[in-house]
Amino acid sequence: MTPTRWLLAYLGAVVGTSLVHDWRTLAAGLLLALALAGPPRWRLLRRSLLAVLAFNLAVSAGLFAQWAWQDRPLAALAEPLARMNLRVLLLVLLGFWFVARVNLLQALAFAPTLQFLATLAAGQAQVLARLVREHGLAFRSRTAGAGGLRARSRHGASVAGHLLDKAVANAQASAMAMRARGGLDD
Repeated sequence: MTPTRWLLAYLGAVVGTSLVHDWRTLAAGLLLALALAGPPRWRLLRRSLLAVLAFNLAVSAGLFAQWAWQDRPLAALAEPLARMNLRVLLLVLLGFWFVARVNLLQALAFAPTLQFLATLAAGQAQVLARLVREHGLAFRSRTAGAGGLRARSRHGASVAGHLLDKAVANAQASAMAMRARGGLDD
């Protein structure tokens, strides 16, 4: 299958997953995706579980607390929780599977503007990843030992602030460059 067809299949699967509201169908879709993923299925599932763990736990705990506070029967919460958690896990698994299998730039070959935007986004992601690595190296070189929780927290906040400033500046520069070249017609 061509990369463009993989992209269309992925988009169809995402839309289909979003339209399904039965947890059993979502579970079947997850099993089908795992079966079709081939040998890397367990690595993809592990990455997906780790990626959604914090989100799903936070939202599930919030729903649980809300239902308990409202004195609603907790047994009725099982289905909405299963539906939400399975949907998020399936969507993330599909995303990881697509990224592992398909070159996005080749998949967007039919639309040069989309290809250009994907290239810009990938370049920005690489710049930000390099900055995170460099900040980590700087932190390790200036800290004796592993550094305490307070030092790591301050360092993380500093890196996040720097990345946010950099992302905003880069977005403004990219938008001005694209507008100057006629890429954005306002």
